[in-house]
This record gives sequence, structure tokens and C-alpha cells, in this order.
Amino acid sequence: MKRSTTVVLIVLFFLALAAVGTFFVLVEDIGGRAVEVPARGYLDVTLAGEIAEIAPPDALVSFVLGTRPLAVHDFWANLRKAKVDGRIQAVVLRLGLMQCDWAKVNEMREAVLDFRRSGKKVYAVIEEAPDFDMEYFLATACDRIILQPLGWLGVNGLGGYVPFLKGALDKAGIRAEFEHVEEYKTAYNIFTEKGFTPAHREEVESYYGDLFAQYVSAAAKARGKTEAEFRALIDRGFFQGEQAKAAGLVDDCLYEDGLQELLRRGGRVIAPVRFDDYSRVKPSSLGLESGPHTVALIYAVGTIMTGESLPQIMGGSTVARWIRTARTDPGVKAIVLRIDSPGGSSVGSDVIWREVALARKAKPVIVSMSDVAGSGGYWIAMSATKIVAAPQTLTGSIGVLAGKFSIDGLMAKLGVTAEKVVFGEKADAFSIFRPFTDGERRILKDEILWTYEQFLTRAAEGRGLTRDQVHAVGKGRIWTGRQAKDLKLVDELGGLTMAIGVAKKEAGIDADEDVRLDVWPRKRSFWQSLLSRPGLGAELRSAAGKDRILETARLMGRTRIWAVMPFWVKPR
Repeated sequence: MKRSTTVVLIVLFFLALAAVGTFFVLVEDIGGRAVEVPARGYLDVTLAGEIAEIAPPDALVSFVLGTRPLAVHDFWANLRKAKVDGRIQAVVLRLGLMQCDWAKVNEMREAVLDFRRSGKKVYAVIEEAPDFDMEYFLATACDRIILQPLGWLGVNGLGGYVPFLKGALDKAGIRAEFEHVEEYKTAYNIFTEKGFTPAHREEVESYYGDLFAQYVSAAAKARGKTEAEFRALIDRGFFQGEQAKAAGLVDDCLYEDGLQELLRRGGRVIAPVRFDDYSRVKPSSLGLESGPHTVALIYAVGTIMTGESLPQIMGGSTVARWIRTARTDPGVKAIVLRIDSPGGSSVGSDVIWREVALARKAKPVIVSMSDVAGSGGYWIAMSATKIVAAPQTLTGSIGVLAGKFSIDGLMAKLGVTAEKVVFGEKADAFSIFRPFTDGERRILKDEILWTYEQFLTRAAEGRGLTRDQVHAVGKGRIWTGRQAKDLKLVDELGGLTMAIGVAKKEAGIDADEDVRLDVWPRKRSFWQSLLSRPGLGAELRSAAGKDRILETARLMGRTRIWAVMPFWVKPR
């Protein structure tokens, strides 16, 4: 008995030792290893799949989900470091289909162009890429575009389909009952219409058309073609291997060994440096972010709700607290608020707006807009000192809506009955088991008209316009960043680097002086995440939820007044 017990104890000891070893390897892999960069290396970056604005701050969430999407912030930061790092000789971008929109790609494109000013090379590598216009837009910023010899390149323009679900809801006996301000506020149209209304079509065609014009202009210039020549190639659409090279869309058709030979020209071998590894190189080790002044860089990302933030959900209380902390910190000279949000709760948006307005009285607050800063996403921006948008940013959508889904028809078809027990005449106004009365619709319309007037008033004050001027470009309509600048809804066109430059200027910091960046949300280690997340299950469920149509339906089924964008704008 004693002998067998000893054997069991020895086995348990080694199992525990292995578990501890595995744990520390895991922690080390998440961020604890020392970074070894070769004396002559190239930064190897795979750009495919989901491209986030900023990586999840909690290492545990990323680990449990089994993914850590590449983030625009990390890309921007890594290329800034690589530009001044004598060990990095070049950058290789391995491009696949990316899940993001045009402003994020433009941000990365600007980072590539800035890196090239160092004299170092950037190579775009494409294997097979149908429907590749957005990614090709990024590739045109590189020194050379390399296509796999049998690769298929699709450069065929922008467009897409907008699904309308009213017919299906009618068959199911479900009604979407929404009031809106005004005709361009089309977030709910997929549920209430069977096709485009004139206003809906007008704003979609205007938005897509401006994006397409920007794409053609930039790509044609980069490839040494006229816009007419590039449009002719788009109309042809698809090219394979040498066809793409002959058309001037790519520079080389190479396998991996050919790429490596290109990198080795001059007789010296250079080794790859993994993007995730290089992300752990501290800017200060390269002389960056070493100045005496600090700028707070606050990321406001996701659908806006009241309360605390969750993955992909921007909590009004959370972001307001970050802004308040930066406002009251005497070491912070300016705030850059980076917004990537389609809006959401008007109350949650107003909580953040108030803190931006207060912060502006104490120090410069500069908004930097990413893919989308519309509706509630514009609400939280409009009181800033200055607003910087990407030319492709989807912004504006100054409008409001509210309503509910009624399933009484569906219940009747299924033979389900519901008995009413209420105390208060309007207690069941938002019940899914009955439609609104005419009186309730009038009350709802009055409520959202009042909220819309608050939106107009705040926007007019923040932008130095009259109420009527804002209303003329409001009514729920979306604009590209380029259009928004002409309409005085934003001040400058550019990316995060420009926004930081504007913040320095407004704070009286010399343009050539490097500043330290205090980034929010703060990163949490694996161990910190494990010990401080009692609600981890809810966070993981939130982070995993990707279906935007169902999410739109879920949000709009709640009793709130919404300043939210349409889900459908996905121009590829």
C-alpha cells in the first residue's frame, strides 16, 4: 500500500510540475518573453481576417477565444518603431481578404507610406485574391506588389447588396414598429421596407460613389495610370498571374523562394521578425515616446451602451471615466479620442459627450475617426476641440430612432395566447405581444423629436454652426469623411498621426517633439485578467457575437431611444 501510494504521489508531482510548466509557458507566450530581433531582419506581417481597431486589453479573453486579431493600433505602432529601428531592413505584407472597412485600410496605407520615407522597402505579397479592391488599395502604397504565378487577382470595383427582411417578417407575423428622425435614418429599413426608399438609395449611392472615386484616384496615381485607364481595368475585373503583371497591376510573379531572393539582394541574408514578437519591443528602447509631455490616447470602440464596457461594447461609464482621469491628470497635456463606433444608446452617448465637453475646457481634445463614427459615434465627437476623420470614414448620421418588434401575428399563427396583467395605462406599451396604439406612436415620435433637437443643439454648439445648418446635413444621413469636411462636420482629413500632431499644436507642444502616449484601455496580463474578471463569461459571449443583423434586431427590441448606424454599409 505504501509503495503504491508513493508511486501515485510521484506521478501527481510530475503532473503538477508539467501543469506549472505549461502555465508559465502560456504566460510567457502571451507576453513575457524577451524579444530577440536579428541584426538584419524584415518585419513579416500577415493581414487577413478580422482587423480590429485595438487588440483586446485582456490577455485571458484573447487566449480563451483562441484568437488575437491584428489591430490597426499595433500595425501603426510597429511601423513607427520599424521606421527608426536599424535592425529592420524591410517590411513584407502578406495580404489576404480583410474584415474591416476602408478607413482602417487607409490608416495602414498611411503608415506604410510614412515607413517608406525612411528609405526602406515594403513588399505586398498576394497569393490568390478575388474581390480584392480594398486590400489592393493598401498594396498600392508598397514599393512592389508580388503575385503568386498562378494567383488570381480580382480588382473589380465596389458594391454589395442590402437585404430587406420585411417580406419574411410579414410571413412570420412579426412587425417592426419604429419611428425615426428623419428620412435618411435608415437603420431599421431592413425590417420595415422591401427595398430602397428614395432617401435610402440616395445616401448609399453617394457614399459608395465617393469611396470609389477616392480608391480610383489613389490607386491610379500609385500605379502610374490615368483614372480612365484604371477604371477600364476594374471593368475587366479579373487577372491571373502574368496577366496582372502585363496590365501593370503587379510588379512581379514570384514564389516564396523568389521573394526571399529579392530580399537577399546584395548578398546578405535577412531573417523574418514575427509581427506579434515585434509588438513587444518597447518604443522607448528605440528612442520613441521619450519626450517630457504626455498625450492620452483613448479608444472608444464598439456599439455604445450605458454602464461598463464589454468586448465590442463601449460602455458610456467606462469611456467617460477614462476621459475624466485624463482631464484631471496634470501630466496629460492633450487627449486624442479615437472613435470606431456606429453609435447606440443616446444616453450612453450623452454621458461620454459631457465628459468630452468638460475636458475641452481644461485641455485640447482631438477626435480621430476610424472606420465609422456615426450617429452616437458622432454625438461623442462633436464637442471636441478638433475632429480629424479619414477621407473614407463613415460619419454623420445625425438622427434618432426608437421602436419595437411586435409578434402578436406570429403568436396567433402558432396558437399561442397571452393574458394581459398591467398596472398603469402604458405599462405594456413596449410589449412584444401587441402593436403600438396611435397615441403611443405620437408620444414616441415626440420623444425622439426632442432627442433629435438635443443632438442638433449640441452639434451646432460644438461645431460653431446654427441649428438649421446642422439639420440641413443631418436628418440621419451618412457621409464620407471627405464629404463631412466640406460640410464642416469635421475639421481635417487624416489618420492617427495627424490627430496626434493636431493635439500637440493645440497644446503648444513643438511639432518635432516626441510625446509619450498613455493608451486606454490599459493592457492586462493573463494573470491580472484571471484574478479580476468575475464576469468573464459575459465578456466572452459578447466578444464571440459577430452577427450584425441579429445584433441590430436585439438592440432595437429594447426600450430605448437609439442613435445608431445602419448595419449594412460594407462596400468592398
